[in-house]
Amino acid sequence: MRITHSLNSVLERWLPEQRLFLKSDSSTRFVRLSPAVQLVALGGAAVLFGWTIIASSILAIDAISAQGTRDHARRSQGAFEARLTDLSTERDARAAEAVAAQNRFTVALDQVSDMQSQLLDSEARRRELETGMDAIQSSLQVALKQRDDALGVNASDSKAVPLERTAELQAAFDILSGELKQAVDDRSKASVEATEAKRTAEALTVERDQIIAHNDEIMSQLEDAVTISVKPLDEMFRNVGMNPDDVLKTIRRGYSGEGGPLNPVSYSSSGDAAISQGEAKAKEIMITLDKMNTYRIAVEKMPLAMPVKSAFRYTSPFGRRWGRAHEGIDMAAPVGTPIYSTAEGTVIYAGRMGAYGNLIKIQHEMGVETRFGHLSKIKVKVGQKVSRGSLIGAMGSTGRSTGPHLHYEVRVNGRAMNPMTFIKAAQNVF
Repeated sequence: MRITHSLNSVLERWLPEQRLFLKSDSSTRFVRLSPAVQLVALGGAAVLFGWTIIASSILAIDAISAQGTRDHARRSQGAFEARLTDLSTERDARAAEAVAAQNRFTVALDQVSDMQSQLLDSEARRRELETGMDAIQSSLQVALKQRDDALGVNASDSKAVPLERTAELQAAFDILSGELKQAVDDRSKASVEATEAKRTAEALTVERDQIIAHNDEIMSQLEDAVTISVKPLDEMFRNVGMNPDDVLKTIRRGYSGEGGPLNPVSYSSSGDAAISQGEAKAKEIMITLDKMNTYRIAVEKMPLAMPVKSAFRYTSPFGRRWGRAHEGIDMAAPVGTPIYSTAEGTVIYAGRMGAYGNLIKIQHEMGVETRFGHLSKIKVKVGQKVSRGSLIGAMGSTGRSTGPHLHYEVRVNGRAMNPMTFIKAAQNVF
C-alpha cells in the first residue's frame, strides 16, 4: 500500500486523480481513477495502438509482397512462354538443318558412287596403256638395232671421210679468225681505257691531297671551337660547388635516355702506328663532344630555371641575416603567385614544417635538392614526378614570415648553396 501511495503521489503531478460519476434514478455513484490506474490505462491504450499499427503494417507488407509475387509470377510465366517460343523456333531451324544435311549426304553418296565408277574406268585405261607401252618398247628396240646396222654400213665407205674432214677444218679456222680479231679489238680498247684511267688517278690524287688538307684545317677549327665551348661549362659546375669530373661520371653511369653520351671514334685495325693525324684529331674532338653532350644532360637535370615567372622583387639574399644563416633567397610577390619547379625531380616532402610554413622539397639527380617555403597552396604530392616548369604551388606567408614571399633553397649533397649561383650560371652559359 505504501508503494502504491508513493507512486500515486509521484504521478499525481502529471495525472491528477479523476472521478467518474454514474447516476441512476435513485442513486449516484462514482469510480475513482487514481494516477496509477490512469497510467496503466494509458499504457494499455498505447500498446493497443502500437499493436494496431504493427498489424496493419504487416498486412500491408503481405499484400504488397503478394502483389509483387503475382507480378513476378506473371513476368516469369511470360519469360517462360517466350523461351518456349524461342526453343520451338530453334527446334524447327535444327530440323530444317537436319533435312538439308541429309540431302547433302545423299548428294555426297552419289558423287562417291560416280567417283568409284571413274576410278574403275581409269584402272582399265591404265592396263590398256601399259600394254601399248610394252608394244612401243619392242618396236623401239627393233628400230635402234636397225639404226646401228645402218651406221656400220656408212662407216665402211672410206671415200666420204676426206670431204667431211675438210669441212670441219674450215669451220674451225673461221671460228679462230673471229676470236683473234675480237682479241685485237679488245686489246686496243683496253689500252685506251688504261691511259684514261691513269689520267683520272692522277687527278684524284691531287683532289685527295686537297681534301686532306682542307679536312685538317676543319678539324683544327672544330677542335678549337669545342674546347672553347666546354670551358664555360666546366666553370659553371665549379661555381655551383660541383666537381665536373664527378658530374660526368654520374651521368655516364646512370643515364638511360635518348641522345646520351657519344662513343669515341675507333682506331684503324692495323695498329697504333697506322693512326693518321686526322684520326687522332677526330678522336679528341669526339671525346670533347661527348663531354659537352654529357654536360648538356647534366644541365637539363640541374635547377637552373626561375621558380617565379611573374613580376617579383628580391627581399633577402643568401648568407647571414640578423646574425643567423639564411640558407636561401627570398622573392616577394602577391599571395597566390604561381611557383614552378626549377628542374625535373621527385617530390620528397609536401606539407607544413616549422618556420618554413607550407614547404615543398624536390629531390633532383646528382645529390641536388630544392626547397620552396612559406607557400599558401601546395599542388603536388609526395612521390610525384615533376619536370622543369611544372606548377607546384602558390606564394604565401605561412610559417615564420613577415609578408608574402617565396623562400627558395638549393642544396647539393645536403649543403646549402646560393641559388643565385645556379640562376646566374644558366644566364651566363645559355
